[in-house]
Amino acid sequence: MNKKLIGVVVVAGAAAVVYFGFFAKNKTDSDTTIYGNVDIREATLGFRTGGRVAEVKVDEGTIVKKGDILARLDTEPLNNNLQSATANVAALVARNTMMHQGFRQEDIEQAKAKVLAAEAALANAEKQLTRQAALVAEQATTQHLLDDVRSARDQASAQLKATQQQALEMQRGYRKEEIAESDALLAQARASLASAQLAVADAVLVAVSDGIVLTRAIEAGTMVQSGTVAFNLSLTKPVWVRAYVPEPQLGRYPAGTHVTLETDSRPGKPYHGTVGFVSPAAEFTPKSVETTDLRTSLVYRIRVVVEDADTQLRQGMPVTVRSAQ
Repeated sequence: MNKKLIGVVVVAGAAAVVYFGFFAKNKTDSDTTIYGNVDIREATLGFRTGGRVAEVKVDEGTIVKKGDILARLDTEPLNNNLQSATANVAALVARNTMMHQGFRQEDIEQAKAKVLAAEAALANAEKQLTRQAALVAEQATTQHLLDDVRSARDQASAQLKATQQQALEMQRGYRKEEIAESDALLAQARASLASAQLAVADAVLVAVSDGIVLTRAIEAGTMVQSGTVAFNLSLTKPVWVRAYVPEPQLGRYPAGTHVTLETDSRPGKPYHGTVGFVSPAAEFTPKSVETTDLRTSLVYRIRVVVEDADTQLRQGMPVTVRSAQ
């Protein structure tokens, strides 16, 4: 073999190594690259109770922390309802306690004394009736007077029965049905009190999470109903990326996989994240990330939690995702 032929073979071999090495590298890079979009959750906030807006403390673009006060309602009518509910509970507690404990011993003794008095009155009425009956027989008095005395005796007898029944009821205490009704009324009053207390607490609208106020829909003095939208809040945590993995690459992105995230607005400075969810169902590539070659490809949606997100990541921003493995 002459030197010229040997040189041609060497050059061809070197070219093959370079070509296949470059192809393999590009293929590996392609196999670990997927595309998606930033997904930032939003929260719609409103008062759970209605009333007049007394104060608005934030505006669009304000950065808030979880628990920060956003707005307040006028609490005067709510406090009035609270005081009324508190007084109602106090009255029913006193009545309910009395019904459970029964009548006082003093009341029972007083009822017994009334029975004794009624018995004495009846005995006296019986004597008067006997005396008047004897006088009528001797024609020493009139039948009309006898009828009056008999009527008085009947009234004394009825009064004795009434006082005896009252004394018996006081000794037995309240009926179980009356106590159950009192318990139910007290429970209802306490529920109304809890609702009044909650309404006062709900007059202060707070941020549910760290975020940025996107829209403000109320002003001081505005009358709002329960559930009226007051603010839209863009949550700063968590920030996710929704990406789509072709089936051949699915094994490279199991849950827990560490990835890098690149955006056009920050070239050369990738974000970092972790795959937190892999959809069990395939779907067609979304139009927001599809290329001509991928329009009919089935992919699996994954969700990547961004670990070092900042304010440069905006809703819907396209992202290139690469596996760090």
